[in-house]
Amino acid sequence: MEGTKKTTAAKKTALKETAKDTVKKVEKAAEPVAKKVEKAVEPVAKKVEEAAVPAAKAVKKETAKAAAKAKTVVKKTAAKAATSARAAKKEVEATVSVQFSGKSYTTQELVAIAKDVWKYDLKQKVSDLKSVELYVKPEENQAYYVINGEHTGSFFI
Repeated sequence: MEGTKKTTAAKKTALKETAKDTVKKVEKAAEPVAKKVEKAVEPVAKKVEEAAVPAAKAVKKETAKAAAKAKTVVKKTAAKAATSARAAKKEVEATVSVQFSGKSYTTQELVAIAKDVWKYDLKQKVSDLKSVELYVKPEENQAYYVINGEHTGSFFI
């Protein structure tokens, strides 16, 4: 059994050396081919570089143009926002009350009554209510309404 182990080890060593020799031969044979490939690739690589430089410059120009446009849009949007913010600040909060015959109604109360008329008397959904115009005539104890620009009527106040 010892003799078999020695011959197997010797075979393995011989195979390793043969493999090393084969690798060296392949490397020597591949060396000229690799040099030819490098020489053939060099002009192509130069052409690619030459083509890439103008393309990169064009991309930079387009990017700069897009950035300038974006800045302009941002500035315009900011200016509009600032203008609308100023306009919102300038609005005065107003409360209107109608007083007559010992009674007093605010606009909110009159709109609430008109909503109730819309919901309960006209049997409509509150979500369908878009606009309410009210005309108050204290001498008649009535408020006239126009709802959504088409439904008209009145209610006593």
